[in-house]
This record gives sequence, structure tokens and C-alpha cells, in this order.
Amino acid sequence: MGRRTTGPGWRAVCRGAVAAAVLGLWAPSAVAADAEPSYGFAPDARTVPGVAGTAQAVPLTAGRVYRSSLPVSEAVHYRLDLDATSNAYVSATAVPPPDAAVSASDGVRVSVRDGEDHTCSSETETFGGGQSTRPLTAVAERLLNRARQRCATAGTYYAVVERVGTTAPDDAAWDLELAVYSEPALTRPEPTAAPEARSTESATPLTGEEVRRDGGTGFASAVGIGQGVWRTDLTPGQTVFYKVPLGWGERLQATADLAASGAGSRVVVGALELSLHSPVRAVLDGENLNFDGRARSASLDPTPPVAYENRYSSSDEVKGARFGGSYYLAVHLSARMTERFGAGPFAVTLRVRVEGAEQAGPAYGGQFAPRDVFAPVAGVGGASGLPSGGGGADDDDRTMTIVAVSGIGGGTAILAVLGVWTVAVRRRAVP
Repeated sequence: MGRRTTGPGWRAVCRGAVAAAVLGLWAPSAVAADAEPSYGFAPDARTVPGVAGTAQAVPLTAGRVYRSSLPVSEAVHYRLDLDATSNAYVSATAVPPPDAAVSASDGVRVSVRDGEDHTCSSETETFGGGQSTRPLTAVAERLLNRARQRCATAGTYYAVVERVGTTAPDDAAWDLELAVYSEPALTRPEPTAAPEARSTESATPLTGEEVRRDGGTGFASAVGIGQGVWRTDLTPGQTVFYKVPLGWGERLQATADLAASGAGSRVVVGALELSLHSPVRAVLDGENLNFDGRARSASLDPTPPVAYENRYSSSDEVKGARFGGSYYLAVHLSARMTERFGAGPFAVTLRVRVEGAEQAGPAYGGQFAPRDVFAPVAGVGGASGLPSGGGGADDDDRTMTIVAVSGIGGGTAILAVLGVWTVAVRRRAVP
């Protein structure tokens, strides 16, 4: 039996539905120039406590987003009730106060552990040499793996989040956004070996006319973009998020340019950070640049073509490109820019290239949770193959989201662009 197909590629469907310019629609910048930079938590996130032990750990459900708090010196626990047929992923985004002092080794660690406190997986992300406070995201997973039977059974597991690095008793707690994802099992075996080594040679950064596109303040509000040249302005300490749809077989390359701002007497180390995240928010790649007032660029290596078997690679860049869906670009401007070059704003250009022919995805036997960040699974849970996210919602509950993109001033045209397969659904109550 051949692979299930999705008919016309969902990227093509999205492109075909793009609206022409719509006068009268506009969206303000995600962060005003004079506003204090902040992280935009998911508006439907449920606030839950993290606890020091497992006995009172609050359960987290796949497909939901939660808001919590990360104390200075103790790990916090959350319960996961997992089956024996799905892979599970837990994303933890730590958000320190904007004025928090951080060192290169400070960061966040998240792990998934079984009921006997054995670690299934763990990941740590740190601030690095730039030492600029920004949202940090780490992802742990419970994968069904015959070679690791201990973590392949149904039962109670725990997501554990903790700070790493140097802390002091008077440090403030960090805000925390948690997201849980479920990947269904396949109906037939796929390759179980990593793909052959690929060339990491980067293509020439994309050129063309710049289009004004201000990013969102978090993963939930990430602004949809595709291949193109996108322009925004950032203030020191600000982080913005974009999402790029990648179908199976496609790959992405991105470059961020920081425009010249007058020669400075000292260099800002890690002035601009560019990172790429998978649909489950895992970091695939990251690059930064040092700034002395002259124009500088930070470029990410091209991802491999999106493929199920990428998960078996030892490289983060390769194994993260295991799903078709929304890939996120996060751009951060160091707070230290203020000391050398003033309060800004500073012009940033994002050059995004999407290559490759979209292919049919693997033969999944169910739906992802949530559906709206992954490429749709054909033949499961709906005749159209488009993500509904609502689990049996009526067609009237599914509407393609129109994102109004504006650059007010300078005669910039106001465009209405179809949000990348984003689906508005009637959400059920959060458990």
C-alpha cells in the first residue's frame, strides 16, 4: 500500500487563498518602540503551579499551553499521563524579568522522567556569551523506542523544569510557559536510520524588495511569513517571533541583517541572536553577531529537507526537522545595545528562503495534538485533510485567519495575508 497523500500541498493551498491588498485593515507593531520588551504568553494558557515533588504535581494535557513560575533554587514538577502509542514532547519557555542579571551559563533545563525518576530525555538551554535576558526554550521528549523500553510503556511520567547556572537567594522567580505535544504512531514502518550526510553550504541570502513585517511577542503570537525579505525595527532587549510553514520535503534558510548605526568605540558581543525552532519549539539552530556600528549579518545553515527519519540523527539541526508544520524564527536584540548605541529602534532585515518540493508525509494513524502547528494528516479525522484543532468541530467553527499586515506611515500599502493554515476553533474547556 502506498503512502497516504494530501492532494495539493497544504502550502500551495495557503498560497492560492492569499488575499490581495485589503484597504482599511491594519495591525499595529507587536511591541511599541517605547514599550518595555516582554514575552507574549498564549492568551488561552491556563495558570498552574509547579511543585517541588511529584505527589501534588498538576497534570498537563497534550495540545494545551500552560503558564507557571520557575523558582530560583528548586525544580518544579508537572504530571504527564502518557499512553503507549504516541510520542510526547514538553516545551518549557523560561522568561526572566527584563532587568534580571544573567551570565553565559545561566539557563533552563527540562526533563521527562518516568514514575521511578529515571530520565527519558533532558535538554538545557543557556544565555551564552551575549548575556542578554531573553526567553529561553528547552524541550524534552518521551519517544517510543524499542531500545529504551523503560520509557515506552503507558503510565504516569513527570515533566521537571529547573534553572541552571549561578543563582542567589534574592533572585526573582522566572515566568514559565509550558506546551505539551503528542505525535501519533505510524500505520506502517518508516526508515529507522538517520539520513545520509547533507551539504551545509548556504545559498546566497535572498534579495528583493523589503516588506514591513513586525513579529509577535511569543510563540503563540508568532507572525506568519514565507519566502521573502522582511523588515522590522527592534529596541534593545526585545525578542520577536515569526513562523514559517514547511511541508514534508522542504527546507529553510534564514539570515538576519542588523543595519549600520554609526561607528561605536566598543563592540557589543552577541548584539543580535537568531534562532530556529521546530513545531514543538525545540531549538534546531542559533547564530549571533557582534556589532560595532557597521552593518552585520547572522546566518543559519539550511535545514535538511523535512523528513520523519531525521529524528535518528545525532545533530540537533537535522533531528529537529522531523515534522511538517510551523517552524519558528526568534530574533533578539541585546539589551546591551543601549549602552553603546542608544535606545534605538534598530533596523533588522530577515531574509527567508524556502526550497524543495513538497512531498506526501508519513502514514500516521491519528492526529497530532494540537493540530494547528503541524502539517495536516490526510485521511484521519476529516475529509478535507485540513487541521481542525477542535476534535469534531463543525465546519462553521473552522475559518482561515486573515492577518492584516501594515506599515503605517511612508505610504506603505496595507496587505492582508492569509495566516499559514492557522485555524480558529471553538476551544473546549481546559482540563
